[in-house]
Amino acid sequence: MQPVTALNGMASTGFSAAGLGALRLLLAVVLAAALAACNLPFGLGTASERALESGAEASLASSSFELAGTYSGPGVAAASHVSGARSNPAPSSTTWSIDWQFNRTGAKHLTVSGTNLNVEAIITTNDAYFRGQQFLSDHMGDDPLSRGFVSAAGNAWWKGSAGLVPQLPDFTRATAFKSTFLGSAVTQRADNFSVDGVDAVKLSGPRADLYIASASPHQLLVVQLKKGVVIDGIRDAEFKYSNFGKDFGIQAPTDVIDFSNLSSLPPIYTVVSVDTSRCGSPCVVSAVLKNLGGMTGAKAPSTITFTMTGTVSGSSLGSCQAQVVPDVGYNATTTVSCTINVSSRPPNAANVTATPDNPGRA
Repeated sequence: MQPVTALNGMASTGFSAAGLGALRLLLAVVLAAALAACNLPFGLGTASERALESGAEASLASSSFELAGTYSGPGVAAASHVSGARSNPAPSSTTWSIDWQFNRTGAKHLTVSGTNLNVEAIITTNDAYFRGQQFLSDHMGDDPLSRGFVSAAGNAWWKGSAGLVPQLPDFTRATAFKSTFLGSAVTQRADNFSVDGVDAVKLSGPRADLYIASASPHQLLVVQLKKGVVIDGIRDAEFKYSNFGKDFGIQAPTDVIDFSNLSSLPPIYTVVSVDTSRCGSPCVVSAVLKNLGGMTGAKAPSTITFTMTGTVSGSSLGSCQAQVVPDVGYNATTTVSCTINVSSRPPNAANVTATPDNPGRA
């Protein structure tokens, strides 16, 4: 059979007019089927690689968006700016879940969670705020004052350094993203994927697989790092991108603790001295207290527990409690007292201790 050279060349093909009509009808049926399947032959109708890459870059450059997923590596930096920070903070390499919202105004809202640790952060133009008592506790000292700070803070927001927030520029900044994952970093393309019901194209390279929406404006959908690849200090990352253009309404929190201004804390009472000179029958004891915090935000009054123990036996001979009411201001002192009920005059060889309980914020 001679090769086909032109549909209209009847003399060169040997097809009759009827045969050409049937051929045209067959081609029309094939084309209609391809159109119905949204899968044009020979790559017709699919976005160019340049359009896909431009769309992915633009989606990080000019719009609000949300990044969520998991990764392994450092989560939140040690809070060494807080006084008395431990020299052995929690391990910095683990598996983390992250949810990060970026507003076009520059504000960010972040939650990071790992084993026994949850941290929430809000970053505005000038300040950074954090919430997560376990995170604060893990990075404070073991001395009574530092422990008092942790108790006083509770689960309240506290002001810190934006440097504590994970820095992932290659995943969140358009220019860095382009340099790391696009252009010459792309070596393969595969079409006809679906990401949460959205038609997608997969662009792959030695560093990562990228899934980009097939339809214009070709927004970035997923980034999956290849096994063993480390970028921005993290590995095994799988991030989904969504909510492009959404206003997340991120605002600075109110009622914030500022550790550089201890008067912004709830009361933190420490015991200066214990007086047992009136401990007879009954046994009246008192203690001088000093407030290392402020006067607002406590969920309940501080309580001082007096305990009498035998010097030789070490056993408890009695106890009593006193609330600190009213509170006094930062660095001020006050005195509380109560009566320990004992059956007879306490022996000379007895000790009385006073232990504060500062409930802190709710």
